[in-house]
Amino acid sequence: MLKFILPIIVLMKFKNNWNLVQFGLGVLSSLVGLSYFHNMYMYMLGFSLGMDYVSYLMVYLSVWIMFLIIIASSKVNMESKFSSMFITTNLFLLLSLVVTFSSLNYLLFYISFETSLIPTLILILGWGYQPERIQAGIYMLFYTLALSLPLLGSLIYLSSSECSLVISLSKPLLYENYGYVIWYFSSVMAFLVKLPMYMFHLWLPKAHVEAPVAGSMILAGVLLKLGGYGLIRILIVFQKISMKFSWLWVSISLLGGVTISLVCLRQVDMKSLIAYSSVVHMSLVLCGLMIFSWWGLMGSVVVMVGHGLCSSGLFCLANMVYERVGSRSLLISKGLLSFMPSMGLWWFLLSVSNMAAPPSLNLFGEISLIISLLSWSKISMIGLMFVSFFSAAYTLYMYSLSQHGIFFNALYSCSSGKVREYLVLFLHWLPLNLLILNVNLVSGI
Repeated sequence: MLKFILPIIVLMKFKNNWNLVQFGLGVLSSLVGLSYFHNMYMYMLGFSLGMDYVSYLMVYLSVWIMFLIIIASSKVNMESKFSSMFITTNLFLLLSLVVTFSSLNYLLFYISFETSLIPTLILILGWGYQPERIQAGIYMLFYTLALSLPLLGSLIYLSSSECSLVISLSKPLLYENYGYVIWYFSSVMAFLVKLPMYMFHLWLPKAHVEAPVAGSMILAGVLLKLGGYGLIRILIVFQKISMKFSWLWVSISLLGGVTISLVCLRQVDMKSLIAYSSVVHMSLVLCGLMIFSWWGLMGSVVVMVGHGLCSSGLFCLANMVYERVGSRSLLISKGLLSFMPSMGLWWFLLSVSNMAAPPSLNLFGEISLIISLLSWSKISMIGLMFVSFFSAAYTLYMYSLSQHGIFFNALYSCSSGKVREYLVLFLHWLPLNLLILNVNLVSGI
């Protein structure tokens, strides 16, 4: 495992050389990709770090998104807004994510899971755009901390009752009393906030809107996946009781998905629309994980990877518009098709992937999730029908409102896009649409 972690620590030494760090992360992400040819089942156990296939995918996604973040944020370097500190923060965040995804011990997993909150907070407070970022940071901090303390208590109790916190040694518990129900809820809630589940999602649009492009991309790309990954790991212990509550999570997710889709349709802020659409996607992931079927798990992992790439790319696009127009409002940034013609293609490609059109990973993932949910209960068809329809509706709404119409008269002509920006968007779009040719690489099964 050290060959993944040491390069990140070494790159921190070169924090003053932006181009070198960018190149180093590119090389690291390609090396992580080559590591696929090893025997993946819990290999290289040492320092209680090791990986199975799902965690390998998540580590790969983290390194890849971080590589793209450094390319996308080069404005920080150009305007010399504390660029060395920016790189240190991002690399520390990447380090904590890699440790989280590859830890074999629940306690180490919990510690690194919470550590990833600090660099994100620094990114939002340090490089955010508006004074409201302080409120957004506090929302995020308190939502996450308030419900992660019960998780720590539950892990300590698990350690005392089972005498082990090693994930691979954990077995389903078979208690039947009310205390067990409280134990279950206190364990699961921390991950549901991170996911975020409907009703615990209020911090997400705030954090996304105030965060710089790096914060938005890492939040959408990887930090939301921490919740899904944590559920995959912790539900091993609570299988029996989780079966009894799956109706609760599925109904909240489907109703929440429909409600948030309707909220998306009346957003004016481009970033907050993309943030709310993340909640809809992750609510489907939660449904897939909570009904304990192979199809559900497979669909959830695929949607997590697909959504990580797609959402991150959309935030990148929103930032490019913001840098040129100076506003995130869809009322002002209209008519971008006549203003930045070649960007229109990327808006179209990523919007279409966001509403799960072929040939994107989201299509395969959502089909798997729909099949698993229908096999669990036929009545969930109604919720799924509305979620699918409205997700297409709000994506088209975002695309047509931003690309069509007469553009704002106060804008002067400017470059349609730099090669660097097209590169970032291409590297988001390529894996998203190429991986469907061999889904075995992504499904984790």
